[in-house]
Amino acid sequence: MASFAPTLSCTISRLNLLAELSHNHHRTIRFFRTLSSKLRSQSSFYHRRSFKSSFSSANFESTSSNCSKALRSNPVFNDDLVVLGIETSCDDTAAAVVRSNGEILSQVVSSQADLLERYGGVAPKMAEEAHARVIDQVVQDALDNANLTEADLSAVAVTIGPGLSLCLRVGVQKARKIAASYQLPIVGVHHMEAHALIARLCEKDLQFPFMALLISGGHNLLVLAHELGHYLQLGTTIDDAIGEAYDKTAKWLGLDLRRTIEELARRGDAKSISLSVPMKQHKDCNFSYAGLKTQVRLAIESKNIDAGIPFSSASIEEQGLRADIAASFQRVAVLHLEERCERAIQWALEIEPSIKHLVVSGGVASNQYVRARLNEVVARNSLQLVCPPPSLCTDNGVMIAWTGIENFRLGRFDPPPPAIEPEDCQIDLRPRWPLGEEYGRGRSVARSMRTARIHPSLTSLTQASRHQHS
Repeated sequence: MASFAPTLSCTISRLNLLAELSHNHHRTIRFFRTLSSKLRSQSSFYHRRSFKSSFSSANFESTSSNCSKALRSNPVFNDDLVVLGIETSCDDTAAAVVRSNGEILSQVVSSQADLLERYGGVAPKMAEEAHARVIDQVVQDALDNANLTEADLSAVAVTIGPGLSLCLRVGVQKARKIAASYQLPIVGVHHMEAHALIARLCEKDLQFPFMALLISGGHNLLVLAHELGHYLQLGTTIDDAIGEAYDKTAKWLGLDLRRTIEELARRGDAKSISLSVPMKQHKDCNFSYAGLKTQVRLAIESKNIDAGIPFSSASIEEQGLRADIAASFQRVAVLHLEERCERAIQWALEIEPSIKHLVVSGGVASNQYVRARLNEVVARNSLQLVCPPPSLCTDNGVMIAWTGIENFRLGRFDPPPPAIEPEDCQIDLRPRWPLGEEYGRGRSVARSMRTARIHPSLTSLTQASRHQHS
């Protein structure tokens, strides 16, 4: 997507090896493999040592142009893609096999719930080791459950960011090993784009442009999706995401992983504890949950609740108090979502009046209270709410495979990796990788997020690539 020569590395860069192709042009995988095998002889085309390229950008332009012409002139087209998706961005190891018609052939997830409970959150090194222990088995199970082997695949898709670099590396290395062994093209996937695009697998009528609210333990993101690879960021979190606030509140209330805040909140009085909705004075679409976390912690302390005592061991009276705090927290946390979404919808409709859908995805989108409240927001604005099923809201391999399919159709993929890579091969991981460019009205002076070492956004790279090939 950006200029190929100065950014090439030994792993996935999700650049346009081929110029972007129209949705009307299907492509034959057999033809691509013949084409890629010819390119494979140019080993310097695929990798470089210590970021020093041994070829010129002119050579790349010529090869890319020839590939594009060859595909366009091929009389046999076939869009029957079968893609393996691998996801290891944080604390779940996931893999899935998906067909380009939307059929999910398999889905496997290995949870790290025991580690989360033991360490009170994600411990990157422990998470990396857990991924490494199970990645081979998870991928093999995904293939076995689909009744396929690696030789039956059209491509491999894998998350390259954002996420924890130690965890991302495990998935990328596995994907590269498979792609190299079976001469498969490989697609590097943006984790948040995958959360947004999974809705297009679930809702066949969902067309661009649409809005998306992506909510999880690490992200709060409101975007306007103009088209594949082109996103406008309307709002983001300036500190903690809503999922982090849910997790911490659950911990402070002595809940185990089998009992959720949503479940406990049903037993409580949502107005019994006075909590302030965050950022009422800020007329933007950004989110902040750090202050609400502090309010909840102080409320718990004021009620003399001992978080060290599990909920199940607390007295009936104290269980009632904990339920009240859970209900009050959830009401205010979701009110913050509602207010931000309401404003973002108005902004988005000014930019793209044809918008008809709000996609809500990410782990917190599994919460039925959140869905119900946001459904009221979209109904007031004559939109439709699209939420993937809970199993596809949390991190999963299906969303990675599907996003790989969508990008592959536009020629956005990399060639098979070399069978033997140099020892000093640089792996292109993007732990901090924005999805879209920031909307001017959405900039927040309160935003405390560090800007150093942030990779150029997916949108900026896509647009740069488009200009390069125009």
